[in-house]
Amino acid sequence: MSTIVAVKKNGCIVIAADSLTTFGDTRLPAVDDAAWDKIHRYRDSHIGIVGSAAHLLVIQSIFTEDADFDLSNRAAIFETFRSLHPRLKEEYFLNPKEDEDDAYESTRMDALIANPDGIFGLFSLREVFEYQRFWAVGSGADYALGAMHALWERENDAEAIARAGVEAGAAFNNATSLPMTLYSMEAR
Repeated sequence: MSTIVAVKKNGCIVIAADSLTTFGDTRLPAVDDAAWDKIHRYRDSHIGIVGSAAHLLVIQSIFTEDADFDLSNRAAIFETFRSLHPRLKEEYFLNPKEDEDDAYESTRMDALIANPDGIFGLFSLREVFEYQRFWAVGSGADYALGAMHALWERENDAEAIARAGVEAGAAFNNATSLPMTLYSMEAR
């Protein structure tokens, strides 16, 4: 899967991701992948997606510069992805079925969004959370969260905290590998 992290500290917002793509037991490392960056930029937002490798291509197709989406706050992100769900099914052939007990159809993707307005998590049933300090998604998320938590009080640099999160994912999760991409911006 992946490890994607976002950190907000001292007026700086950072998003970072590993570079490994996997297909079952097959690994596609960055050295062999011409498009290994898992973070898509849309205007002043950066969107890091975990799940199927196809999700990033879909987001790149939908979130073009001429598209008009609002990713500035929790409610706007929810409305954006609520309005996109029919398009995902009709134009991109999303299979929205996950578990029979799910209350809603799934987008089958999790993402972190970082922009000058904050850091946000988007989850498969279109749940949206805003984070005050940091968060991680993907198969290496537990390791990343632990590393970032351990550094939070001692480290003032948001980039250093984000790097430690992705590095922990790469050290302990078999679906995460370096190098990483990292983007930083000033918070509003």
